[in-house]
Amino acid sequence: MKKWTLLLALGCVACAPEGAKSPGKFTYDGYCATCHGATGQGDGPIAADLAVAPADLTQLSAMNGGTFPTEDVLTKIYGYPGRYHQAIMPEFGPVLEGAKTDWTSPSGEVIATPVALLELVTYLETLQE
Repeated sequence: MKKWTLLLALGCVACAPEGAKSPGKFTYDGYCATCHGATGQGDGPIAADLAVAPADLTQLSAMNGGTFPTEDVLTKIYGYPGRYHQAIMPEFGPVLEGAKTDWTSPSGEVIATPVALLELVTYLETLQE
């Protein structure tokens, strides 16, 4: 029973009800807030129980000279195996699959990127202090 519930939940990342919070916030609240906290400051309900403290997502721009590091954030969340996810953060790539759109990297490369991932990263950019 749990397996089916999980599969149903994973299949509906971008299924926020119409008129509800933004799809990016909907995804954040469902998958990220438990560790990173409701406001992104790394103070989620299970943060104290983790071996590595969750990042304060409100400081991403500040730690990058005042510019939001979109490409780095996309890469970290999407979960390319082995790059960042050495049992620190779950791999969310499969959760964020679905419709894709073209995203242009700072170097000019056009990359087919899941819409749900871009929506989540767009929401994270709004959390910057």
